[in-house]
Parts: sequence; C-alpha cells; structure tokens
Amino acid sequence: MSTNPFKNKNVLITAGPTQEAIDPVRYISNHSSGKMGYAIAEAFLNEGANVYLISGPASIKLESPDLEIVSVRTANEMYEACCLYFEQADIVIFSAAVADYRPEKIALQKIKKNSDSFSIKMIKNIDIAYELGRIKKSHQLTVGFALETNQELQHAIGKLNKKNLDMVVLNSMNDQNATFGYDTNKITIIKPNILPKKFSLKHKTEVAQDIIKEIALILIAKHVLNETCNLN
Repeated sequence: MSTNPFKNKNVLITAGPTQEAIDPVRYISNHSSGKMGYAIAEAFLNEGANVYLISGPASIKLESPDLEIVSVRTANEMYEACCLYFEQADIVIFSAAVADYRPEKIALQKIKKNSDSFSIKMIKNIDIAYELGRIKKSHQLTVGFALETNQELQHAIGKLNKKNLDMVVLNSMNDQNATFGYDTNKITIIKPNILPKKFSLKHKTEVAQDIIKEIALILIAKHVLNETCNLN
C-alpha cells in the first residue's frame, strides 16, 4: 500500500447546517458554522485526494483544483447531492449538522404576527448517513459525527451500528470551547470493537489531522487483511 493512502482517493464530505423553510423569510436551522467539515476537506486535499464537498450555508472559502463544492440549503437537497457522488466515493465523511425535521408545509406568504402563539407541524427528514449506509459497498469507508448532550458514548455507538459506519467522531456539548462556532474542538473517536480514543481540545485544523490519521489506520488495516486473505 502507498505510504499516502489518500492519494487520488475520491472523498465525499458533507459540511455546515441545513435550513428548512417556514415561510419565504424564515427558516429552522442550527448553529453549525461548517468549520470542521471544511477543515477535514482541506486536510484531505493536502494529502492529494479529490474532494467533493456538499456544503450547507457557510461563509468559509476553500479553493483547489481537486475540490468540487456543491452548495445546498435543505436536508433533501443535501441528500440528492450526496446520491450523485456517493457511488464514486472511496471515503465519505458525514460532518454536516443536518436538520432532523422540517415543516410539513411551507407558507407561501410571510406569516403575520396576528396571534399570541402558533404551531408548526414537523415531519422527519431523510437520514442521509443511514440511507447511504444501506447501499455502501465493501470498498467504501464511511465516517459519521455525533454531537451529544447526554449518554454520549451510548448514542455514538448506536449511530455507528445503525448507520453501518466505520468510525464515529463524537462531540460533547458539555465540553467548553468545542463544537458549534468555535475554532477549537474536542473529540472522541469510536470504531467497532476498539476502545474509544479521546483527544484533547485542539484547533479544528489539528482535529482534522487526527481524524484523517484514524481513517488511514482503518485503510491500512483493511489492506493488511486483504493481503493476508490473498496469500491464503
């Protein structure tokens, strides 16, 4: 195997938030800045990979001849864009903060402040990582993110298994100066049948390096296993 396992690999990355419209001027979203996903994209580009970045609304600039950015707004748009690139991807990183639900109906006109309260019926969005995990091929490696507030390891391990992932990057909202909006992050890497690996608080560019190093270890292990099977 090459000393650089990412050279000429096709890497699909989702990043940023999604926005789900309520009416022509309002939407439901979250605080994701896209910084982590973009940092991961840059790390792969520096290793010679071809990167397809499916990005929700973000103000970050990233340019490279080996980078293709597809700008989307909603969860459905992100899923459709992922489907276009998934089959050719060797590595897929689901780092976007995708809205779990969207309004069932979008008002055609701006909702006026006529009542003391109003309600919105929400319906579930498609789970992108789960759906693509169902059609994942044996040569593809997929990584998910889990942002949790309680029972963190339990929820992250559940996501690993349910979505057919090779690795989960766990973030905790209980960690200071991490997650949304910050330039720093603190993660725990979770892989099947291996004890979780905790990392200290670092700049997100350093966190991206830690993430791709852990992915490289998976690729090397798969390569060794394949070589052993071929010898037998």
